[in-house]
Amino acid sequence: MMNETPKQLGYYFPAEWTPHEATWLTWPYQEDSFPDVLEQIYSSYCRFISYISRCEKVCLLVPSQQEKRRAEEMIKLVGANLSMVEFYVYPTNDVWCRDHGPAFLVHRHNATSKVIVDWEFNAWGGKYPSNLDNGVPAFVAAQLGLQVFRPGIVMEGGSVDFNGAGTLLTTEACLLNPNRNPHLSQAKIEEYLCEYYGVDQILWLEDGIVGDDTDGHVDDICRFVNKSTVIAAVEYRESDENYVPLQKNLKRLKTFRLIDGRQPDVIELPMPKPVEYRGQRLPASYANFYICNSGVMVPVFRCKEDGVALKIIEQAFPDRTIYDVDCSLIVTGLGTLHCLSQQEPLVGVEK
Repeated sequence: MMNETPKQLGYYFPAEWTPHEATWLTWPYQEDSFPDVLEQIYSSYCRFISYISRCEKVCLLVPSQQEKRRAEEMIKLVGANLSMVEFYVYPTNDVWCRDHGPAFLVHRHNATSKVIVDWEFNAWGGKYPSNLDNGVPAFVAAQLGLQVFRPGIVMEGGSVDFNGAGTLLTTEACLLNPNRNPHLSQAKIEEYLCEYYGVDQILWLEDGIVGDDTDGHVDDICRFVNKSTVIAAVEYRESDENYVPLQKNLKRLKTFRLIDGRQPDVIELPMPKPVEYRGQRLPASYANFYICNSGVMVPVFRCKEDGVALKIIEQAFPDRTIYDVDCSLIVTGLGTLHCLSQQEPLVGVEK
């Protein structure tokens, strides 16, 4: 571990609802990411970009100038504000910027200071190629002229969630999986999380949802919506294979205490009906929403539970516009909106 860590220098990872400078995305272009449906996902993906562009800048990684021109044409078709979209040419293995993108930290006392933490990325335990994806944080840091911290261990943005007040939420199934950092104990992993995300408390849930090839990312099951409230995915159908693991997580959530000693408020969020593709259960979850400056983008899956979930999320964010994005095809890539995105915090504002 480095002599001076981000936390020791006064940096921390802010909550997603604090003001953004931009949202970073990676343009989908690999057929392997969305087998047989790549062309069909662009409508929803570009609509996602369009919604974000209404309230903040979009920084889009594209693999080539040719794909940049193609992306511009598609984004125009859905009415996005192209003046709010910046393109960066950098080829990637996959589209999931939450995991391969940079982790932006801001300084607690210096309102103009921002840095990047460049975790190692091994494509969720070596399941897929990651040689290009692993270089994204360093590329972004070079483009923005930001200092980089390199912990030297594997970590993914979708495996953690933050309340901005010192607490980090994660899962045992993912971060304690031997395919990530087999040489590290739970205590050592907690030390890295605290020192490189600038937090003081780690809360551990158990397992993720069925079909999630990340081994249980927390952003599919439980998210902070303010400093003392979480929204938790719950399966109410006892026959469903997600019922038991999500009930276990719900039970554990109710035993948690935050740094101030308070029990977090828990809002229950129903799961959609099972979504399958080629006989495979997909990790469809409304908890994979993304919070922007004045909106919340929510994945929907063309089922009756969509309306209930949208209402619950709307009540959790009364000061933001709720946008639903059809992810019934995007989820064939085994992720949705939060997995696709990574926020860059705005400096020089009150956190």
